[in-house]
Amino acid sequence: MNKPIPLARYIAIVPLIAVLLATSCKKADTQASGADWAYYLGHPSSSQYSTLDQINRSNVGQLEVAWSYDTGEQDMYQTNQLVVDGILYAATPNSRVIALDGSAGKLLWSFDPDAIHNGLSDNDQRGLMYWKDGDQGRLFTNKGSYLYCIDTRTGKLVTSFGTEGSIHLGENMDVEGAPGVYLNTPGYVYRDMIIIGANVAESVPGAVRAFDARSGDRRWIFHTLPRPGEFGSETWPEGYLGKTGGASDWSGLAIDTERGIVYISTETAGPDFYGGERYGENLFANSVVALDADTGERIWHQQLVHHDLWDLDLPQPPTLLTVMHEGKERDIVAQGTKMGRLFVFDRVTGEPLWPIEERPTAESRIPGVKAWPTQPFQVKPPPLIRQRYTENDITNISPKAELMGKDVLAQSGNFGPFPPPSLDPVVMFPGYDGGMEWGGSAADPDGILYVNVNEMPWFYQLIPTRQTDGRPLSSGELLYRAHCAACHGLDRSGNPAGGFPALADVGERLTREVVMHFILNGGGRMPSFDRLSQNDQKDIVDFLYGIETPPSRRTRRDDIPPYVFRGFQRWFDDEGYPAIKPPWGTLNAVDLNTGEIKWKVPLGEVPELTKRGIPITGTENYGGPVVTAGGLIFIGATNDGKIRAFDKDTGDMLWEHDLPFDGNATPSVYAIDGKQYVIISCGGAKKKPVHGGILMAFSLPD
Repeated sequence: MNKPIPLARYIAIVPLIAVLLATSCKKADTQASGADWAYYLGHPSSSQYSTLDQINRSNVGQLEVAWSYDTGEQDMYQTNQLVVDGILYAATPNSRVIALDGSAGKLLWSFDPDAIHNGLSDNDQRGLMYWKDGDQGRLFTNKGSYLYCIDTRTGKLVTSFGTEGSIHLGENMDVEGAPGVYLNTPGYVYRDMIIIGANVAESVPGAVRAFDARSGDRRWIFHTLPRPGEFGSETWPEGYLGKTGGASDWSGLAIDTERGIVYISTETAGPDFYGGERYGENLFANSVVALDADTGERIWHQQLVHHDLWDLDLPQPPTLLTVMHEGKERDIVAQGTKMGRLFVFDRVTGEPLWPIEERPTAESRIPGVKAWPTQPFQVKPPPLIRQRYTENDITNISPKAELMGKDVLAQSGNFGPFPPPSLDPVVMFPGYDGGMEWGGSAADPDGILYVNVNEMPWFYQLIPTRQTDGRPLSSGELLYRAHCAACHGLDRSGNPAGGFPALADVGERLTREVVMHFILNGGGRMPSFDRLSQNDQKDIVDFLYGIETPPSRRTRRDDIPPYVFRGFQRWFDDEGYPAIKPPWGTLNAVDLNTGEIKWKVPLGEVPELTKRGIPITGTENYGGPVVTAGGLIFIGATNDGKIRAFDKDTGDMLWEHDLPFDGNATPSVYAIDGKQYVIISCGGAKKKPVHGGILMAFSLPD
C-alpha cells in the first residue's frame, strides 16, 4: 500500500527557528533578470526569467542574426553567457574567458588559464560568476582544479585573490591532500562570498563551500557526505568514509538572497552503481538541502532517492518561484529529476506542497547487494515522462524495429526508474540522462515552470570484477573494469552518443604520455583519477596498449567492488533511432499553483522521419529554456541544430532559426541601449563527432 511519508522523516530543521521565523514573513526578491544577465541562468534564484518584452509574440517572427562570434575552438559548448553594462562575458569551449561588445560581438579582451598553469584539463564549463566590488568588476572562472579571479576591465588576474589570482579547488575540502575538484556548473556570489558546489571523483567526499570573494579564503563548508558524528552519518554503515565519496553538488544551486538561504541539489554517492558497502539511505546524496548562506548550516533537507544504485543524480539546480497554493501565496523551491518528476517544497520549512509517498521497489537480484525497499514518489505534479517501458511503448518506426523491440523487452523486462541490480541487462527507463537535465527550468511570475525532458531507454547491468570461473583478472583489466568500463565500455568500444570515446584503438591515436595525462588530470566528461597509485595508472595504460599485466594476487581488492556497472548503453533500433515510440523529447509547462501540466509539445525534429510521414518526434535535448515578459520561451537544446521560440501560454512554436552547430546550452537574454538580444552557444552535441564554438546573437531589425 502507498502510504504518505511522515514529514519528520525527510525534513530535519536545525536550531535556526528564530532565523526562520524572522525571515518567513519577508517577501522574496524579484526573481528575474533585466537589461543585464549578470548571473548564471539569469538570477541567483535560477529562474531563467527575463523582464524584457521588446521581443514578443507579435514580432518574434522577425528575429534575425544580430552578430556572431567564432571562438576558433571545437568542442561541446554549454556556456550560458553573462552580460553586464553592455559587455558580454563568456567561457569558450576550451575555457578561455572572453569579453565582447554585446551589441556587435567585437572582442575586447581574452584570458587564457593555460598561460597561468600548464596541463589543465578541459572540463565541460557552463558559465561564469560575476561580482562588483566597489568600482571593480570581478569574474570567477574555472579550468582544471583552479578557480581564477579576473578584473573585468582588463582581463588580467586580480592578484590579491588566493595565490596570485587563483585558488586550487582540491584544497580546503577537508580530505587528505588536494584531489582533482572541478566546476562544470558555476555557483553565485552572495554578498561577498562565492558559493559553489564541486564535481568530484566517486572516491572523494563532496562538499559545498563559500569563499571570500576578495581573498579566496574559505568562509564555510558543508559536508554533503557527512563525517562520522555529523547529522546524516547515521544513514551510513560503519567505516563508510573510506569506501565511498561523491554525494556532491555538480548541477548547480539557487539562493534566496532576501532570506539568505542556499538550495543545493546533490548527486549519488560513489561508487555510483555498486552500493554493497554503503547500504543505508546515504544522506545527503540525491537530496535538496537548504543551507544558511552566511554559515553553511543545514536548515532542512529532502532526499529524493534513497541509496541510489542507478546514477540518478539531481541533474539540475533548484528553481525558486512564487505560487498561489490553497489560496495563499507560497514561496517555493522546485526540483526536477532524471525520472522526469518534479518535487515541490516550501522554501522556508521544506514541507512538500503535495504529499510524497513511499512506494515499494524491486529487490536486488545479486547476492550481497541490497536495494532500499522503498522510494519517494510525489502525488503532484504528474510525471512529465512515461515511468515504465511497456509493450505499448515498443517503437513502430519500422516493422523490423518493432519486432526487435518485442524480443528485447521480453528478455529484459522493465521495472520503472528503479530496476533491480542484476547481472543480466534490464531496460532502464526513465534513463540516465533524464527526464530533466542540467539546462535547468524556467519560471515566470505566474507560477508556471517550463522545462524540457528526454524520453530515452537505456540498459542497466552489473558485471563481476573477476573471470567467469572466479579466477582473478589481470591487474590492468581489473582496474579498467572498476574505473573505466562504465563510460568507455567493457569492450572499449566507447559511447560516442554519450560523449565517451572508444579506447580499442587508443594506441594508434594517442601516446602513452597523453593517456597518462588524461588519467591524472581528467578532461571533458572524465574526472581526474589522481587518487589512483602510479602503479595502478600504469597498469590501466598497459591494458589499453595490449601489454599483459600479472593477475591480481587476490580475487578481491578492498578498493575495488566485486561488481561494477557494465557501461552506459542507449537502446537504439537497427536504424539508430531510440527504441521507443515518440516523443523522444518534449517541452513542458507545469502550473505549480495547481500541480497540473498545462501543455506539452515535442521539442526537436528528425527531418528524415518527417519526410517519411512520421509526426514530429522530438529529439534528445541538452540545455534549458528561458522565459520572458514578452510571452516567449527561447530554447535550443535539440540535436537538429535549431533555436526556437514558443508561446509560453499555448506551447505553439512561433519562430525557429538554424544554428551552425547544435545549441546545447541555455540562452541568455539582455538589452543594450534599449535593444533586446537573445544569445546562445553553439558547439555541437556530445552525441555528434563534429563540434565548433560559435556565439549566435539574435535581435529585431533596426
